[in-house]
Amino acid sequence: MTSVRRAAPQDAEEVLRLRQVMIDSMTLSDPSTSWHAESLPVLRGRLAEPDGTFAAFVVDHPDRPGELAALVAGTLDYRIGGARNPHGTDGYVFSVATDPDARRRGYARACVEALLEWFRERGARRVRLTASAEAEPLYVSLGFKAKPDPLLELTL
Repeated sequence: MTSVRRAAPQDAEEVLRLRQVMIDSMTLSDPSTSWHAESLPVLRGRLAEPDGTFAAFVVDHPDRPGELAALVAGTLDYRIGGARNPHGTDGYVFSVATDPDARRRGYARACVEALLEWFRERGARRVRLTASAEAEPLYVSLGFKAKPDPLLELTL
């Protein structure tokens, strides 16, 4: 069985490293890491909030003490309720990443399952994510369904 734990502030550098692994695997990504220095103190602060709306779950690397093998992060978001989600609490999954030499061991699945439980405990009735074609089978096996979501985005 894979041992998953909630990420702590001292994991922040490794969390950023794995987030960069995920970013680097995406088409048209920006490989720059200059943003890490600015992001690190914010991430440490968010990881220190035990009852906040952000959580990250990790698996320690079995062969490299002090390093992480896998990561998933997520947030809770409130939207005015509706028929399918009267309380309006949604979970959003992002930054699912596994170190390249630790893949195909079930670490990402274990992390996502821990995050889904965290969402359930906090009343989320719906969980959303954006999946790469490579990762989609994992999410489908966990019960996620594709939606024709007309997402628009504005960068401020």
